[in-house]
Amino acid sequence: MDPRYTVKKNSDFRRLYAKGKSAVTPYLVVYCRRNGKDRNRSGFTVSAKLGNAVTRNRIRRQLREIYRLNSREMKTGWDIVLVARSRCIHGDYGKMENAFLSACRKLGLMLSGEKNEKPESLPDGEGNGKSGLMTEKRDR
Repeated sequence: MDPRYTVKKNSDFRRLYAKGKSAVTPYLVVYCRRNGKDRNRSGFTVSAKLGNAVTRNRIRRQLREIYRLNSREMKTGWDIVLVARSRCIHGDYGKMENAFLSACRKLGLMLSGEKNEKPESLPDGEGNGKSGLMTEKRDR
């Protein structure tokens, strides 16, 4: 994620909260609004209510990584802000990622809905020969 393409100004955050669309999940809230550019801009908010600086930064790093890994599957031209909720403190990373994808699908930010589902397993005897488990590699 390029730091040049982040939401930084307080006025941009306030505009997103006031006029943007939102989707709520148990782990996070996603706000989005068109930005008129050919790139997405992202912002991350973790309230001081969620814990000390170490806890907040861990949650922020997880949200940034979730966004980075899934940003190629998203439409461009949007400002997107992720707001962490209290379940993120002890939440499972996989559940947080599924919550993010679910919120993005609700907002229509994904290029296609079916492609982004996380496959649990394949029926025995099919696929990669690893007893039904499917592994997924991501570009880094």
